[in-house]
Amino acid sequence: MTETTTQAAQEKRTALYGEHETLGASFTDFGGWQMPLKYGSELAEHRAVRDAAGLFDLSHMGEVWATGPGAGAFLDYALVGKLSAIAVGKAKYSLICAEDGGIIDDLIVYRVAEEDFLVVPNAGNAATVAAELASRLDAFTSAADGGAAAGAVALRDASAETSLIAVQGPNAEAILLSVAGSEDHEDIRQLKYYAGIEATVAGVPVFLARTGYTGEDGFELFVGNELAAQLWKALADAGQGHGLIPCGLAARDSLRLEAGMPLYGNELSREGSPFAAGLGGVVALKSKDGDFVGRAALEAKKAAGEGTTAGRRLVGLKGLGRRAARSHYPILKDGAVVGEVTSGQPSPTLGYPVALAYVDIEHSAVGTKLDADLRGKAEPFEVVALPFYKRQK
Repeated sequence: MTETTTQAAQEKRTALYGEHETLGASFTDFGGWQMPLKYGSELAEHRAVRDAAGLFDLSHMGEVWATGPGAGAFLDYALVGKLSAIAVGKAKYSLICAEDGGIIDDLIVYRVAEEDFLVVPNAGNAATVAAELASRLDAFTSAADGGAAAGAVALRDASAETSLIAVQGPNAEAILLSVAGSEDHEDIRQLKYYAGIEATVAGVPVFLARTGYTGEDGFELFVGNELAAQLWKALADAGQGHGLIPCGLAARDSLRLEAGMPLYGNELSREGSPFAAGLGGVVALKSKDGDFVGRAALEAKKAAGEGTTAGRRLVGLKGLGRRAARSHYPILKDGAVVGEVTSGQPSPTLGYPVALAYVDIEHSAVGTKLDADLRGKAEPFEVVALPFYKRQK
């Protein structure tokens, strides 16, 4: 088998790949998937989401169902948050950590029904998270107190059969309402951020969540692969009068950076910890009883003051000049290296460079002046509060 044939065999494509080809998308590899990077101008796509609406294919993300009477208790054990406390129809951001406290992935958990939870990991980590959950379920049900607490818990990895489409931007609700079933209109209007409902959109049954990764209002629609193209086309048609355009990963990245949202592989990693990343509040050390994977290590990290008095902390940096700092560029204080950029680029919305970086705790206070080493030239930056951009409600 030739190298080209091997690569083709390993390449994963979403159910909407043909739609993207028709639209003239430029593709890139992301987490082993061939995904649209952009369709034309990534700047135009970014601005469309801020001003009107953008249509995204997120079908590379994973979907793992945890169901049964003990599903909530199991997720409390497997993840760092108290997922059993989520109300039906609500969602919660969480992390899955290793025994040593390192971050395996960040994810969103939806409680679709009393005993049905949908776990959505990132694309590149979907298989790892599914396998890790399966391993943790074995440990949970075999524990001395786990068997009784678990009841019947089943895991099902539905990633290969599920597509995920997002409509993001200030006109997202109007677009959804124009194609949703009339019986769902009031529920969609009343749907809060980080909540979801089962609905019918353009005649297609979906799980509709008011979530997103852009800093704007918006929705994410989970749908079976066989109906994904029908739904995509209906949303694209409905959005024509609302300024909606298809958007790729380039715009998604610049949007999430402006919103100060971390990206796994950049701000979050197996070597990092929730406290240094500013996600200590996600870790339920006080609010849930019993053990969970990584608890002892995370308790030790918190007791040591990690993220507050020791090591480095994730901060936002505003460029005071015109040049942008990129990932892995060193951060300097008086010429000495005190940190490293994890994500950075010019902000299309704000008009100046922005970056996320891990810097030494003593240089992490808002207002601190630092420099980025841009290939041998020091460029001035200032530590600012996150997010860089916050939409007007």
